[in-house]
Amino acid sequence: MESHRNISEFILLGLSYDQDIQIFCFVLFLVCYVSILVGNFLILVSIQCSSLFNQPMYYFLSHLSCMDICYTSSVTPKLIGDLLVGTKTISYGNCMLQVFIIHFFGSIEVFILTAMAFDRYVAICKPLHYMIIMNRARRNLLVFAAWVGGAVHSFPQLSIIIQLPFCGPNVIDHYFCDIFPLLKVACTDTYITGVLVVANSGMVTLVTFVVLFVSYVIILFTLRNHSAEGIRKALSTCGSHISVVVLFFGPSIFAYLRPPNTYPEDKIFALFYTIIAPMFNPLIYTLRNTEMKNAMRKVWCQMIFSKEAHN
Repeated sequence: MESHRNISEFILLGLSYDQDIQIFCFVLFLVCYVSILVGNFLILVSIQCSSLFNQPMYYFLSHLSCMDICYTSSVTPKLIGDLLVGTKTISYGNCMLQVFIIHFFGSIEVFILTAMAFDRYVAICKPLHYMIIMNRARRNLLVFAAWVGGAVHSFPQLSIIIQLPFCGPNVIDHYFCDIFPLLKVACTDTYITGVLVVANSGMVTLVTFVVLFVSYVIILFTLRNHSAEGIRKALSTCGSHISVVVLFFGPSIFAYLRPPNTYPEDKIFALFYTIIAPMFNPLIYTLRNTEMKNAMRKVWCQMIFSKEAHN
C-alpha cells in the first residue's frame, strides 16, 4: 500500500482542450444533468403518489429512476465543475470512490432492467398468473437481488483497482475514473488484472444482454397469438424498454467486452451510458406510455390545485 501514497491525485484530461468546445460542453451537460434530475424526479413523485406504485412495472421503473439519478450523479457534477473552473484533478480516494459508485449503481441499473424484462415476459406470456407471480414479495426480492448483484460486481472491481501501485504518471485520458484508464497508468503489469476486469464487467454486461434479448424474442413470438389491440399495447410498453436497453447496453458492451485497452472513442461511448441514456429514460418511458402520462397529469394537477386552494 506504500506505493499508493506516491500518487495523491490524478489529472483527468477531459473531453477536449479547446476552450470553445469546453464552454459548449459545459452548457450542454448542465442542461442534460438538470433534465435527468427533473425528469426522474417527476417520474418518482408521480409513481409514488398514484396507484401505479402497486403495479410491478412502475414499481421497477421508480427504482430505475432512482438509480439513474445516483448513477449519473457520480460522474456528471464533477464533469460540469471541471469544465467550468478548468481544473481537472481528482484525489486518489475520490477516484477509487468514483470507480466503486459507477460500477455499483450501474450494475444495479442493469439488473433492474433485467427484472423489468422478466415482468414484461410474465405479463405477456402468462397474463392469468401475472399478479400471483409478480406479487409484492417477489418484486421486493428482485430489487434486493439487484442490489446484491451490484455489490457482488462492484466490490471485486474496487479490490482489484485499489491493490494496484500508482507511482508514475497520473494523467488519465478520460473525464472520470474508470478501470481501463487506471490500468494504463498503474506501475505494474496489468494483463492478468485486465482479464479479471473483462471477465467481471464484460460477462455481467454480456449475460444480462443475452437474457434481455432472449426474453424479448420470446415475448415477440408470443404476441403472434394476441389481438391487434393487445399487440399494439404490448409493443408500446416493450418498445420503450427495448429503446432503453439498446441505448445503455450498446456502448457498455463496446466499453467492457473487449481487451483491456483504452481508445479515444471510449469517452464518446461513455457519454451514452453515463449521461445520454439516463437523460432519455424519463422521456422514453413517459412519451410512449399513456398510463404514465395520465398519472403525471393527475398527480401534478392535484398538487397545483390543492396549493392554490390552500392559498
